[in-house]
Amino acid sequence: MPPAEPLIVFCNPGDRRSEGIQQARSRLGMPPAVLIPYAGLLQGQPLAELLEQPMGGMSGQAGQRVDGMRVLDALQGQAQVNSPAPDRQPDLTEPAAQGRDSSRQSRLAAPAPAAHAPATAPPLLRLESPGGSFETERALIALGAPDAPDADDSLHPYGGQPDLRPLSFKAAGALKDMPGVLHHPSQWFRGYCRLLARIQREAGQLLPAARWTNHPGEIAAMTDKRRTQQLLAAAGVPIPRPLKGSSGEAPVDYASLRGLMLSQRMHRVFIKLASGSAASGVIAYQLNPATGAEVAVTTIGVESYITRPPVYYNSGKLRRYTDSALLAGIINWLYRHGAYAEQWIPKSGADGQSFDIRQLVVAGVACHSVARVSRTPITNLHLRSRRMTPAEAGLTEDMQAEVRQTAEQSLAAFPRSSVAGIDVLVGSTGRTYTADVNPFGDLLYDVEYHGCSTYEWEMKQLSGRNLAL
Repeated sequence: MPPAEPLIVFCNPGDRRSEGIQQARSRLGMPPAVLIPYAGLLQGQPLAELLEQPMGGMSGQAGQRVDGMRVLDALQGQAQVNSPAPDRQPDLTEPAAQGRDSSRQSRLAAPAPAAHAPATAPPLLRLESPGGSFETERALIALGAPDAPDADDSLHPYGGQPDLRPLSFKAAGALKDMPGVLHHPSQWFRGYCRLLARIQREAGQLLPAARWTNHPGEIAAMTDKRRTQQLLAAAGVPIPRPLKGSSGEAPVDYASLRGLMLSQRMHRVFIKLASGSAASGVIAYQLNPATGAEVAVTTIGVESYITRPPVYYNSGKLRRYTDSALLAGIINWLYRHGAYAEQWIPKSGADGQSFDIRQLVVAGVACHSVARVSRTPITNLHLRSRRMTPAEAGLTEDMQAEVRQTAEQSLAAFPRSSVAGIDVLVGSTGRTYTADVNPFGDLLYDVEYHGCSTYEWEMKQLSGRNLAL
């Protein structure tokens, strides 16, 4: 049996995601993953330098051990005999993209090690969520500054559009940790895209035969809800109807949003922060066309001040607003950082409750799923929604199959990616729609498929080993 490929994970080591991956690999008898900390990259350390440190040297079953230096050294010996196969397209994705030369590139030109050195398969490269660390958030906002030293916007879906009211590199680096505060979402996203571009470039130089589980460019596209919905629509995936005018114009602020809602007779919409996650920056908004009265349900909280601009934050619970001046401020702030509005689809449900489905897709096949049931229009589980199986939520076998098909079709719109959590709406008419594609949507607790957790299933399906179920 061939050895399992080394897995290199870009992450915040010690968080729930990296720990879940290591636990899954240990249970499966695989060597632990090599963990590359975002913090090191954001502090300016080259990827080659981080690989040379034993970041992933953690014991697995039977005392197995893998570290970055061993991976890099072993792959050096293959650099002259292994060539990338860009035309091959199995469950994983194309080889890491080539990039500009690096001072560390000379390592790959070194003579091959002795023939008795153990063979190492080309590694898998996995990008995990950068969330959960304020230090990482602050560094990404600084990296997104107009005067940041590395301004590669090639992976930003809208990189040519400048961020409004940007922070300088120095000002971003001085931000203080204020729990829940949304400091500068659009600049954070620009910095994240720049980090993804750098990782892609350096990985392509050092590990040209490696394969991405999710390609950096597609992660950038999935993280921007505007681009996600464009790609889904182009692929024929059913999505909620975007709010647009007859000439294709989208709202840009509170006034244009209300005007388009009236002209398009779409009086209930969801407004979403383009780069938001976990219901951050989401508003369920209704407008009475006869009276102009409005009501919004959202997680966004506001701290207003007399002498300085308001501060917007993720409150962690749902709030209800009807004051037009307050709503205008919130919605204008969202559009300043990039927002997307779509039709509010009435969801299936009973007894005053509604639900949607988080459906995981791995290597093109739907697997783990959970229904998120709530009496509110926003159903994220951390907002005290109830967790059920799709069957417990009332979906028939035929409807569950339709959900799985819609989710698989959604991931297929990103052909260089192998893992995503797809949020599928089941309308009151029974039709399914994809609301979101989350490249990090696999953190599902106590949900199994064929006896495997999400990470165990992914390790099996994405490894080169033919592991029995």
